[in-house]
Amino acid sequence: MLRKLCLFSLQVSLVGCVYTGILPMRAPQTAMAELVNGGPWIFSGERVRLKCSVPGNVSAEWRYQWFRGGEQLQESEYFDLWKARPQQSGKYYCQGLRTTWISTQRTLHSLPIEIEVDGGWAILQAPPLPMLVGETMTLMCRVRGNPRLTEVILYKDGVELQRQPGPELHVTNLTLQHHGSYRCRASWDGRKQTNSVISVAASVSIIEPMLEIVPNDPLIHKDRMLLVCHVQLNAREPVSHIHYYFYQDGLSLGPASSQDRIAVLRDSGRYWCKASIPTLGLKRLSEPVPYGRVTVLKPANQHAKQLL
Repeated sequence: MLRKLCLFSLQVSLVGCVYTGILPMRAPQTAMAELVNGGPWIFSGERVRLKCSVPGNVSAEWRYQWFRGGEQLQESEYFDLWKARPQQSGKYYCQGLRTTWISTQRTLHSLPIEIEVDGGWAILQAPPLPMLVGETMTLMCRVRGNPRLTEVILYKDGVELQRQPGPELHVTNLTLQHHGSYRCRASWDGRKQTNSVISVAASVSIIEPMLEIVPNDPLIHKDRMLLVCHVQLNAREPVSHIHYYFYQDGLSLGPASSQDRIAVLRDSGRYWCKASIPTLGLKRLSEPVPYGRVTVLKPANQHAKQLL
């Protein structure tokens, strides 16, 4: 309930009115930082450009403040590293600011973008965020100066994995065994000799969902059971915004949720869960888990194709 309070001068003339009371609070918005030019791992002397925005507020007059670690940088929509130096490596993030007649509004900080500036001769560019089991991973072995490569060797945890004549390498049908430390060795013909360099290690992370059925959870009603979607994750940084879906016999049990569990009526059938990372455009189903007396109406892989 709002109450109108008016202020008067000594001559009893109306000066102004204000409203007091409890106004509904809106959850703070979150800024978004994105890489618009360059890559997260670059050679010294190269350029990177980052952009900050506030999703859903195209017409709003936002200003943008940039940070690296705990250091406050410039205020601008775009942030550029020109002729980057190794000491400029770090995690960059931004915040939106908007001044109103009441106060200055500030968004939550964006998720960080980690920039690595390498002073060496070779870089293995790997996916910066975890990938899903079953996806194809593309790796790029870059050499300073971009010479014409004659051979590229990919290593995983010190063991040779494959050889290619060019810089682009593909690892198909990923499994949990593919996460680990990768390097590349690149060779090219120079003047009267063959040159060869090896990159520093790059980490690769894999994500795979696994469904667990808990039929007797003491915290839920006895006619229900708990479905839990476990995501096996080996990541350098926490991954936010994983969406979970649950299915019974190919039918959805509800909309996407940020919760990894759901209570459902105890019923026979085959159950799946799906994990999705919208920011990466990746999604993957778990293996089906039967419960009770299951009538086989359709092969499990046909259900899986429909759910994806």
